[in-house]
Formats: sequence, structure tokens, C-alpha cells
Amino acid sequence: MSTLNLKRFATENSAPNSSTVSIDSGGNSPPGEYDVTIVRDIMVPTRDNINLATDVYFPSRNGKAVDRPFPVILERTPYGKHIRSRSERSVGMEVPMERDVVASFFARQGYVVVYQDCRGRHKSGGEFVKYTSEGDDGYDTCTWILQQPWCNGRIGTKGLSYAAHTQAALASLSAPGIVAMFMDSGGFSNAYQGGIRQGGAFELKQVTWALKYALESPAIKSDQEKLIALKSVDIKDWAHRTHLWRQGNSPLTLAPEYEDYLFDQWQRGVFDEYWKQPGLYAEGYYDKFSDAAMVIMSSWYDVYSRTATENYVGLSKLKKKPVCLILGPWTHGNRFLSYAGDVDFGPEAVIDGNLAKDHLHLRLEWFDRFLKQDGKDGEAVPRVKLFVMGGGSGLKNADGRMMHGGHWREESDWPLPDTCWTPYYLRADRSVATQKPSDDDASLTYRFDPRNPMPTVGGAVTSGEPLMFGGAFDQREGPKVFGSQPPYRTLAERPDVLVFETEPLEEDVEVTGPVKATLWVSSNCLDTDFTFKLIDVHPAKEDFPEGFAMNITDGILRARYRDSWERPMQMEPGEVYRIEIDAFPTSNLFKREHKIRIDISSSNFPRFDINPNTGEPDASSPVCRVATNTIYLDAERPSHLTLPVIPSRKK
Repeated sequence: MSTLNLKRFATENSAPNSSTVSIDSGGNSPPGEYDVTIVRDIMVPTRDNINLATDVYFPSRNGKAVDRPFPVILERTPYGKHIRSRSERSVGMEVPMERDVVASFFARQGYVVVYQDCRGRHKSGGEFVKYTSEGDDGYDTCTWILQQPWCNGRIGTKGLSYAAHTQAALASLSAPGIVAMFMDSGGFSNAYQGGIRQGGAFELKQVTWALKYALESPAIKSDQEKLIALKSVDIKDWAHRTHLWRQGNSPLTLAPEYEDYLFDQWQRGVFDEYWKQPGLYAEGYYDKFSDAAMVIMSSWYDVYSRTATENYVGLSKLKKKPVCLILGPWTHGNRFLSYAGDVDFGPEAVIDGNLAKDHLHLRLEWFDRFLKQDGKDGEAVPRVKLFVMGGGSGLKNADGRMMHGGHWREESDWPLPDTCWTPYYLRADRSVATQKPSDDDASLTYRFDPRNPMPTVGGAVTSGEPLMFGGAFDQREGPKVFGSQPPYRTLAERPDVLVFETEPLEEDVEVTGPVKATLWVSSNCLDTDFTFKLIDVHPAKEDFPEGFAMNITDGILRARYRDSWERPMQMEPGEVYRIEIDAFPTSNLFKREHKIRIDISSSNFPRFDINPNTGEPDASSPVCRVATNTIYLDAERPSHLTLPVIPSRKK
């Protein structure tokens, strides 16, 4: 078999600083048919003459690349093509695998693997503008790959989070050569409704992300004084006065490239053309989206679970090739852990040994099937694999986490075809029932002070450290909960939270699917937020004498968007409005003797920015007003949650 002249390849691709490295079949890399040779820092040109730094891993023999075309696996990342991806771990690994090890795993099985730095990040040229340049750059990279003699015309894509966003961006433009995709915890269906904004509110994890990664920008790294100053920014101190942030006076002022795009997204409260670009709005491009065999994966405590289910529903209806959905119980990308927050879901929860040998082999099996075999092996592909949380003992394990339990299940579609969409009505006596209330006039009122917002305690939080942490937690304040102070109390004790719960359940109730709240509300302010949270209340046990109120999912709505995302309208003080709030999807088995609890409030900070209740545009009001908010609970205005209840045969 002949070999490819990599030195000539590097030279022809304008890479004066490129290097060629051989990796033998020993060491930490898994065995395979081939050895691996790497060409680093190839500079791939884009249509606007920006060069994107790219590493290419070749199947090789005797230190030389095998001279024949192979299928290609592409990953585009802003996190450094040479830096370990935090999620490339298997059960028991203390540190992630190096990218060379991950890429070599696939190269040894007969793939050319391409890793690329996104525009403006690490060794790539241009200016980094988060999300919005990835469509064109991904398209141009695929075009370049197809022109190379080592590509057989078939490209697969992979990657977590931002590297999933880059996949959806290029697929939205129907980039050439895309045959198989593995989108893990990302790939915005609609960034306006999950990942950047949600229900009209702004996700402040965009701030903590920007502060962390601005430290890697060339402008900061080349200026030691700025680097030291940015590292010393106290984000917790800044977070106490978010309503006063302005461009030029924010935690990111030292990194204007990052501050600019952050405020651009924060101040764009209206769903306009900006939000409909490739890279932010796959929903608008489903008809053009690459017809590739796709795995779409996310998890119940990931900010991209709604993105995953919406992409699955939209694409599975339109595409000829298989579209598959995997939903686990993890936080963002932590598929190698059996727990999320302070709750453990048991040994079944991880990928390893349950869905595949490990995450590497799960992807390899997909790519082998659709990049090499074109899916012609005759075996049916399960459309949906989901983890149903619940069923555990409710006791503490050796690590002090509550054992909630759970199990994997295959389904034919999403939402589940036999879902019973069941209203759970909120009542004036703080109970929850499936019977509609008969009261003629019933309501409950609370005061929401933006200067004392309800703190975020878990949930679908990503990149929020050190302000907030994702996962399932007992819903109470504590020393690690930003914004809480001693004496720490349960969230149910706060005066700005309305708590409704069922009697202890007489039988198990499984809830699997999207969750929606329909509320009748009023306020004395021109604008305010309404939030709800679905909670599984474990009964008191020796390990948890006060019980354990475990958050399942939640949602938020900024009231001025109650009728339209494009045309917000302020409230008339005292007028009653019907609103709908969408929560992220979930799957949980509420066990017998547990309670289903629903909390209503008007904030969830610092997960979302605080509404000042003034009606001013986002990130522009220097003052706050205390809102008096009312929820109506009578026969004519029956506020309720609609839960996707699954018949008992599914349990």
C-alpha cells in the first residue's frame, strides 16, 4: 500500500509552522488496524480570507499516512484543538483523555480525524463572535476537506456543547459531504428559547462563560496587566448589582470583544432576525438541514435538553436517514457520572456498560454504521433512549447523595405516543389536584423584590461556576448557594414563593415529556417575571428527617412576551392575563408516598437576569420596583400545570 506525502501536503496548505508527528500503537491509545500520524496547524482558508488552524490525524503504517481516501470525522471547537475536552472521560477516569488520544482512537479504526480551532480562538485568525460565524466557517471547512485526496467524500461530525453548536450551524447551511452526525448537548434549535435566553429572560451563564474564556483571547494574553486584572475580577461581587451593568462598566470591560457580543445578546430582547441566523436557530433551517444519520444527545439537567427534543421532533419528520434521541439524567456532558448535584441515579445512569462499552465506542458504532456501511446492516435503530429518574431508596449513599434511582428505556418516538396530557390544578389552599377548582373567586398574592431574588438551587445550569451549579438538589438555601444568608432556610419558607403540593401519592406517577404551566396572573407593575418549578418531594426518612424536595424541571416567562416574542407589550397594572410557561422536558417516576410539588415565584437568580419590574428594556433600568403579583385559582381562571403522564404499563 502506498503512502501519502504529508510534508508536501502541509506545504501546499500554507502551514509554515505545521508539524508532523507519528503516534505508535502503544501507550494510552486503544488498539486498532492502523497507527496514527498527525499534521498540526494546517491553515484552512475561509471565503473572507481568514485562516482556521486545523490538526489532521491520518491512519498510517510505519510512520507514514496510508495513501487512500478514508471517511472523515470533523470537530470544530473554541476550546483549543490541542486542549483536553473536559467531557472525554469514562467511568473512573480522574482527568479527561487528551485530544490526541480521542482522535487516535478513531484514526486507528480507519478514519481521518480533523480538529479545528474556531475563528478568533487559539491559533485561528479573525475575531471571535460567539456562535454567529460557525455556519459559513463550517461550510468552508467541509468544502476544503472534500477537496483533499485523503477524503472519500463522506464526512461525520462530533462534539459536545459549542462543538455541537458548530455542527448544527454547518448543517443548517447543508454543508457538503455530511453523512453522519453525533450532536452532544448542543446544536441550538432556538437559542432565544434555550442557551442564551429563555421565556424572554437572559441566561447569565453567558457572563460566567465569557469571563472564563476571555482569558484565552489574544488581546488579553498579550497584555500581562489586563490578564492579571481580568483574573482578579470578583464575579460574585459584580453579581450583586447586575442591574447597574453597562458596556464599559461590567465584569468584561477589560475584554471588549467579549463584552460587545454579550451585551448585544442581552439587549436583544425581541425575537428578530438576529436570532434567526444559522448557528442560533436550527428550527428555521430544518428543511435545508443536512440529511445525515444523527444522534442527538442531552440530559435532564442540561440547558440543551429542549434543544435536543425540538431538533429530534423537527428533523425526524423531514429526513430520510435515521434521527435518534438519547436523554440521560446528567448535568451538561457528564455522562460518565451517575449523579447530578446532590442526587445519585444509580449505576445504570452512565453510558459505560449500559448504552455501549463507553462513549468512544458509542460514537464509533454510529460512525462505522453510517460512514462505512451506510446503515445497510439491516438492524433497526432505536429512535429514542431515555433515562427515567426515580424508584430509588431515598437514602444517602456513601458519598452523602440521595439515592433517587432510575433506569434506561427505549421508546418509538418523542413525545411518547401514549402520553396522557394531564392538568394538575393549583388550589387556594395550596393543594394540587387533577380536578378543576369550583371556587368562584380565589387567588394568592406575593411580593417580589428584585433586590432579594429567589436564589438558583440547581436545575439545567451550564458553565455557571462559581455563581451557580447544575443538577438535582434539596430545595433549600445553604453556604454554596449564591444570594442566600444564614439562617439558611428552605425555599418553601420564602414569602415570595407560593408552594402547592399533592397529598402523598397513592400510586406511582410517571411524568415523561415536555411540561407546561398555564397561569392567570396580574401585577401592579408594567412588567414582571413568573417562574414555576416541578419538585419531587421524598418523604421524611432517617437520612433526611425533613424529607428531600428534589427539583425536576422549571420554566420562566417575562410577562411582556406573554402574547408575542416579536411584539412585547407591557402589562396594565391590575389586569388579569392568561400566560403559558414552557419548562424543559424531563422523565421522572414520582413514587407512591411521594408528593408532586409546584412552586410559583418571579425569579431564579443568578440563572436568569432579574426583572426590575419597571418595563424598561433589558440591561437598561438603573432602578427596581417591588411587584405585587397575584395568581388566580378559581373555576374561570384555573391555573395549572400540564404534565405528560405515562400509563402504568411503562413503569
